[in-house]
Order: sequence, then C-alpha cells, then structure tokens
Amino acid sequence: METARGTRSMTSLLANPPDPEVPEKPVRRHFSAEYKLSILHQAEACQGNGSIGALLRREGLYSSHLTTWRRQRDPGILSALKPKRRGRKAVPPNPLQVEVERLHKENDRLQKRLKQAELIIEVQKKIHRCWGFPWRPPRKERAFNGSR
Repeated sequence: METARGTRSMTSLLANPPDPEVPEKPVRRHFSAEYKLSILHQAEACQGNGSIGALLRREGLYSSHLTTWRRQRDPGILSALKPKRRGRKAVPPNPLQVEVERLHKENDRLQKRLKQAELIIEVQKKIHRCWGFPWRPPRKERAFNGSR
C-alpha cells in the first residue's frame, strides 16, 4: 500500500518484505532513442529549482545520462541515441575468398597429378634399365637434341 508521500506503510512491509537477494549479474538497462529524446525535451521544459532533479529521480536516471544524450543529440546524430550492439563487430566477407578457395583446390589437384606423372616417369626409366634397354628420350625430345 502506498501512502500520500509515496512510501509503503509498515503493515505492507511486514506482509511483503522486499527480496534481499542480489542478482548474480546485474541487468544492463537499455533506453530507446524515443525515450531519450522525450526525457531531453522534458528536461529542457523544466523551469523551477530542483525540477530536473525530480525528473531524474522519477525516471531513475543520472545527470550523466542527460549530459551524454545531449552530446549525442547536438551534432544531429539520432542514430547515436540508439543502443550500440556489444561484442565483436561482424567482419564483411571478402568477395574474392570463394575464388581463392577454388584456386587452392585446383592447385592441390594439379600438384597431385604432377607427382603421379613424375612417379610414372621414374618407374618407366627403372623398367627400361632393369630389362636392359638403354633409356632413350621420346622422339620429340630426340629431334630437339639433334640425335636420331
């Protein structure tokens, strides 16, 4: 039960005591851009002594909130009034990354084929030596060397 001054009555406190448990992790407050602008307009409309303090107490805000929000609003940055996302920023994907991956795969495939071809050539050379045939390069290579 609330009294005229806004405090709870003693019987209400005895019947429903406040929870003394402190949360393990405090909840971070987030304010929308519209709320921030409305509070700034209300603060500018305050005339009497202590009226801004009363506004801040009523809303549960600090004077640093007003200072920060004014600094963000004055240059005309309404987007700055919106809450920022926390954490790592997303890295835009590199448009050439797909092409680079494709070329790496093709390079690996061609390296395998090259090793396989070199192995086959080595085996062919050894077979010729084992059977007693002298190794002769293919006709195209002989034509370039000038021998027949």
